[in-house]
Amino acid sequence: MSAKRVVIVGGGVIGTACAHYLKNAGFDITIIDSGSIGGGCSHGNCGYVSPSQVLPLTEPAAVGKAFRSLFKKNAPLRIKPRFDPQLWSWLINFARRCNTRDMLQAAEARHALLASSRELYTELFETEDVPCEWEERGLYLVFKTAAAFEKYAETDRLIRDNFGIGATRFGASEVVKREPALLDDISGAWYYEGDAHLRPDRLLSSWRKLLESRGVAIIEQCKFTHFVQSGDQAVAISTSMDKLEADCFVVATGAWTPQLNFEIGCRIPVQPGKGYSITMPRPVLCPGTPLIFSEDKVAVTPMQSGYRLGSTIEFAGYDTTLNPTRLEMLKESARHYLREPYSEPVEEEWYGWRPMTYDGVPFIDRSPRFSNVLIATGHNMLGLSMATATGKLIAEWLSDETPHIDPKPYRIQRI
Repeated sequence: MSAKRVVIVGGGVIGTACAHYLKNAGFDITIIDSGSIGGGCSHGNCGYVSPSQVLPLTEPAAVGKAFRSLFKKNAPLRIKPRFDPQLWSWLINFARRCNTRDMLQAAEARHALLASSRELYTELFETEDVPCEWEERGLYLVFKTAAAFEKYAETDRLIRDNFGIGATRFGASEVVKREPALLDDISGAWYYEGDAHLRPDRLLSSWRKLLESRGVAIIEQCKFTHFVQSGDQAVAISTSMDKLEADCFVVATGAWTPQLNFEIGCRIPVQPGKGYSITMPRPVLCPGTPLIFSEDKVAVTPMQSGYRLGSTIEFAGYDTTLNPTRLEMLKESARHYLREPYSEPVEEEWYGWRPMTYDGVPFIDRSPRFSNVLIATGHNMLGLSMATATGKLIAEWLSDETPHIDPKPYRIQRI
């Protein structure tokens, strides 16, 4: 293998994971980011490492839900009405995949990354000094209504039969006994024992220190402008600071990837899906285990150093406003389920753009334009959950090693 110098464009959790595994494989690594490392969607997410979240959004009933969301400002899934041909093309392709066959095909691709990443995180924290409040406590999907609670049995059976991931069913009294922070009037919960969680900002800051201690160069506030080409290869990138030469390049720019379509040499169909979170101190009566209120699509993360309400998804383009209505939705949902839904003072109100693909599967592939440029993007709402397997797959690719999972489902050619 002759390639030694690799420049990674994008310093979120995907770019950081790529740097880790490439460095372990013997490459000389530089990461550049137009902002700060871990400052985008990797900063304020809910911190779940969730092999249970295998099913994509393209469930058979999703089209009707998306249509109804057009008329509800407080819907968990909101589409801001506007003239945006790329968004409507994305939505049409999304709608075409809202069937059981395509959903399960996407779930199979997601499952491989999720299962591998879960194992790799355990290995990472056992072998490296990356303090990030890692806890293997599982995850509860909590239901308010009896109808939704009972209906989830079908989903659990589908996931169990196809992917071997089964949940434990708890009735209301059982789950409240296990989680006294919950109100008594819930209908029940399904518990996924194999899930874990961490504090994402601390993961990124600790991982950065580890990489820098091993010689990885990190350049912040450095905007990529274009590739410098020679034949079918990129020999350098031009940036807002300087030109950087390398043997290979990795593009891990998340929701910003479509803005690089010309440079990459193809149209990457990613839409920015805006998610929100509120971080505060832990309430006195704090859940011990992460919770997802499935009917509201709101997540609760009890971290060792704090407490976070998050989720919802808003297709509003690259809108930079912090929508107070979406933040209030998080608190309103928590009030329906928890005895102490939140606490004061609020430490951070946050939003981030998730890189959403219409089939729910990321792109991990070679650029059609350059033989030495790899793309790792489109991880939807599971960038943290899929990061380690993605990083290892990229390192295997550039090292000419046999990939530990089949890379075919993540190819750009599928679109």
